[in-house]
Amino acid sequence: MAEVEAEERRLLVAVDESEESMHALSWCLKNIISDKFRDTLLLLYVKPPRAASTALDGTAYMFSSEVMLAIERYSNEVADCVMEKAKRLCSELADGQVKVETRVENGDARDVICQMTDKLGADLLVMGSHGYGLIKRAFLGSVSNHCAQNAKCPVMIVKKPKSTSTATN
Repeated sequence: MAEVEAEERRLLVAVDESEESMHALSWCLKNIISDKFRDTLLLLYVKPPRAASTALDGTAYMFSSEVMLAIERYSNEVADCVMEKAKRLCSELADGQVKVETRVENGDARDVICQMTDKLGADLLVMGSHGYGLIKRAFLGSVSNHCAQNAKCPVMIVKKPKSTSTATN
């Protein structure tokens, strides 16, 4: 009897510097990754678009090239740190059971994540939920909600449980 080859799956996990995204990655590694499949985990970090000027009070200030280089360097360092943390989590929890690829992109996270699901041929998008309230969500927008509505693949939104610790007197 011929052995059936395991089905390949491409799982895109959106990561950022938040606890919620690392919780979603951890949850994915524990609950979705399986030795029954040949899984490839695609870790995606989206750097926010670069600001050329700021106009909070109606006047715009142009940043010098030195300031822009410092901002870009810091943005790259944050991306590197997030990816290292995510890869470390993968090696701890998946124990070599999954192939891991990383991508760092620039732009509005909502749009970039949806575009990358299509471009990378993701079978599933996994992302955390920041759990913003109504007012914050109105101002900041919900990346997970946007992706759930616009991604061309199934979307798994993982909510981090609220802390159940109680204060002792």
